[in-house]
Amino acid sequence: MPQKQKGILLMILSALLLSVMSVAIRCINEIPVMEQMFFRNLFNVLVVWAILHRSGGSYFGPRKYQLLLFLRSVFGFFAVSASFYASGHANQGDVAILLKTSPFWVTILAVIFLKEKLLPVQIPALLLAFAGAVLVARPGFNSNVLPLLMAFLSAVATGVAYTLLSYFKGKVDTMTITMYFSTFCMLAAFPLMLMNGFILPDLRQWLFLLLISASGSFGLILVTYAYQMAPAAEISIYDYSGILFSILLGWAALGERIPATSLLGGALVIGGSVMVYLYTNRHSGRLEKIE
Repeated sequence: MPQKQKGILLMILSALLLSVMSVAIRCINEIPVMEQMFFRNLFNVLVVWAILHRSGGSYFGPRKYQLLLFLRSVFGFFAVSASFYASGHANQGDVAILLKTSPFWVTILAVIFLKEKLLPVQIPALLLAFAGAVLVARPGFNSNVLPLLMAFLSAVATGVAYTLLSYFKGKVDTMTITMYFSTFCMLAAFPLMLMNGFILPDLRQWLFLLLISASGSFGLILVTYAYQMAPAAEISIYDYSGILFSILLGWAALGERIPATSLLGGALVIGGSVMVYLYTNRHSGRLEKIE
């Protein structure tokens, strides 16, 4: 299987795992966000440490990339924290649709800073997928300004973080990137967890924390690999597959109703993704020569 197709597959699998994580988070919303973040990243650090220890890889990467690895971690941590803040202080539809602008930022930043080619199909496909996200989220934009601003900044920060993941291709090992980011997030979340009041989980909550940690950790690893296997501008649209998974998991696990607008929105998301997939496959030979 070509690297680009592997990247697409990993992106979709990552979206599935992160959707599982989101559903699990909604089942234990009584546990503070920073506590969830700490345990999720602790789990990730342990898993990645074991892999790197066995393979003999670098834990925190070459010295010359330390600044960029640090910036990737800062932007990533801010993106997650800002999205949680926005979700807790604004209409969920409003927040969701602003967060879903991140693929646009990945595409724009990759073209500007990584000099990736902007394919003619990319912007129309992103607009189509974004229209699908609007139908699913049904935003009213009647929330307070600050949470909406934080959601917007979270999307931009996500775009920066994912663009840096693509930049590290061939320079820093994927597991090293994950180890650096997870360690940073764990250390940053620890004092905030204590300040916000630690809640000792019961058995049910521990099980959900384990599910959140496992799905979130492996989702992070897969998305890191995905951006190292294919151009960021081309595969960012597949992040929208998480919308479909969230709809289906919400229905299956939480008994949520699926309105007709969500079905139509899901169809538009699929349509936009298929447009990019078919176009890049059809022109892959020509593009490889250009690159």
